[in-house]
Amino acid sequence: MTRDGTTSRQYAVVVGGGLAGVTTALRLADAGVRVTLVENRPRLGGLAFSFRRGELTVDNGQHVYLRCCTAYRWFLDRVDGAHLAPVQPRLDVPVIDAAHPGGPRLGRLRRAGLPVPLHLAASLATYPHLSLAERAAVGRAALALKRLDPADPALDGVDFASWLGRHGQTRRAVEALWDLVGVATLNATAPHASLGLAAMVFKTGLLSEPGAADIGWARVPLGDLHDTLARKALDSAGVRTELRTRVSAVARTPDGRWNVTAGAERLDADAVVLAVPQRETHALLPDGALDDPDRLLDIGTAPILNIHVVYDRQVMHRPFFAALGTPVQWVFDRTHASGLLSGGPEGPSGKGGGGRRVAGQYLALSQSAAEDEIDTPVAVLRERYLPELERLLPAARHAEVRDFFVTRERTATFAPTPGVGRLRPAARTRAPGLYLAGSWTATGWPATMEGAVRSGFSAAAAALTALGRPHEHPLQEAA
Repeated sequence: MTRDGTTSRQYAVVVGGGLAGVTTALRLADAGVRVTLVENRPRLGGLAFSFRRGELTVDNGQHVYLRCCTAYRWFLDRVDGAHLAPVQPRLDVPVIDAAHPGGPRLGRLRRAGLPVPLHLAASLATYPHLSLAERAAVGRAALALKRLDPADPALDGVDFASWLGRHGQTRRAVEALWDLVGVATLNATAPHASLGLAAMVFKTGLLSEPGAADIGWARVPLGDLHDTLARKALDSAGVRTELRTRVSAVARTPDGRWNVTAGAERLDADAVVLAVPQRETHALLPDGALDDPDRLLDIGTAPILNIHVVYDRQVMHRPFFAALGTPVQWVFDRTHASGLLSGGPEGPSGKGGGGRRVAGQYLALSQSAAEDEIDTPVAVLRERYLPELERLLPAARHAEVRDFFVTRERTATFAPTPGVGRLRPAARTRAPGLYLAGSWTATGWPATMEGAVRSGFSAAAAALTALGRPHEHPLQEAA
């Protein structure tokens, strides 16, 4: 026994090497538990990863986070990667309306250095994509939204569009503001989004603190953060990491411990955390672990499509923008992060190069709620999206397209539909020593990197409490 009364050697197995699993493993190991993390893929990072395409390092999808994402910021600090994914000094989102009669029109959503809600008042008052009456109605709806409690179960069964309609929001206001933010964060349009989750997003991101919605994103490939640095942090913490290993069974042993069949190996553990998607979790759950395990199968999924375009010259002069009046949603400049533009302080993987610069620009289009296009052939997407980029970026009309490819995540997130809240399970199951993690669990957040890390916090805290290990919540530590 140790001086704090706990068993000197306690073992845990974490199944799944996404952000939820890595977070869980780090939290358990930091508290003195011996951890084995098992991942079926050849890498860590889950659905936020990178791969090679010729000389490019490509993220499977563009991922961003906000300053209010305190859990994901803890993760970045823990893996020593915060400097590689900085946050804007102040929220500033260029929004281009491609359908404006006089040609593409630029507006901006940005904050001032004033307290909530005045921090966005000036931006809203001059936002050119809404009429004066629509801007006033948006302000009234925002104040009404601020009064909602996202944890109220009654909100879970209401769709966001109905609530917006009752609060005077026009179709244009929904398109130019509410869905502009909501689709990117919820992966659903307002009619298909739970009011509870929408209220959580807008209250936390836009109506909690002035800087809460400042945007951060990786200036290096996601694999550098979620795989390379994460693996280094796990190794330093003493976590045994097994990649390319499938877990086929999780069973309770006669002495009350757990046995995990991982590949050809059988792992004994005092605690097991399933940090895999809901269907995989359902397949591994032992009998009696949840009251109604089939509810996991009722949690739907939503796709995200990413379109990647490499031009022979620079066609965009800002790091990103959002678009209206076009199928294009958000466009990001990934030139430096991919290694296309090498040399300087932000060369490949942020390591610098010899000053050699390769002409060209690599843009990534992030298309959320992509049910209608997720299976569309690449040739059709090329015919549809290249002209749209030329509408939005006049310089693209004179540029040569060197490469055009698509990445598809058909089950990118859980679907945030009305009623999903009652389906999402807590971290603790009815089986002592068995816990759940993943952005689809009951975090109160939509399916984001923040939600994934928070689920890891919850699963680790539940396991450590049961194991008698002293611990504090990391967000409380940060505070």
